[in-house]
Formats: sequence, structure tokens, C-alpha cells
Amino acid sequence: MAYLLLIQETRGARAARSADEAHRLYDDMMAFAAGLQADGILRAAESLRTDDHAVRISAAAGKPQLLDGPFTEAREMVGGFFLLDVSTREDAIAIALRCPAVAWATVEVRECAPCHVL
Repeated sequence: MAYLLLIQETRGARAARSADEAHRLYDDMMAFAAGLQADGILRAAESLRTDDHAVRISAAAGKPQLLDGPFTEAREMVGGFFLLDVSTREDAIAIALRCPAVAWATVEVRECAPCHVL
């Protein structure tokens, strides 16, 4: 089963870190990803740029609308993800608990499934 670990960071936290701290945290996350890869359960992992580089697109009433970031109404932003292939929700949670990001962000565990499945 596929599970997504979403790393939800506080907006502005990256800019507040020193370069050394930012590199150390990134290296910790890459080591975590390498371990998941070695275990054969990592499908994909990516770090995402901050939301000031994002755009939100909607088509209310059939008319496309684009909203450039940053999205000031949001307190958090998705900073990255890990896509896992594990057997159970409990396995995904156990892996999320080992993620270095739990020390400085929120790690949300989501099962991948068709949108019509409740």
C-alpha cells in the first residue's frame, strides 16, 4: 500500500535558520531517505521550494484563476514528501516517527487511494 508522509513546516522557518543548520537538517533528511531506499520501501522523496515560488490554480465557474504565493493565510506549507510502499498504516506511522522532521515540523501520514474511497 502507498502512504505519503507530508512534511508540513512553519512558514518562515527556513529563512530563520543558519546555513549550517539548514544543511545539517537537509543532510539528516537525505540520510533518512537513503535508509528507506535501502529498505526497499521508498517510491519517491522530494524537498519542495517555499510557497513564495508556488501558484494555486482553480477554475470556479469555468474561469481559470491563478494565485501566486506566498499564501499569507497559511501558517504552514508543505516542505517535502516521502512516498512509501508499506503494508499497513501502523508501518507508515512507525516510519514517520523516525523521520528527522518530527523534531522541527509536522509529519502527516496519508494513505494513497482513489478519491471516491471514503
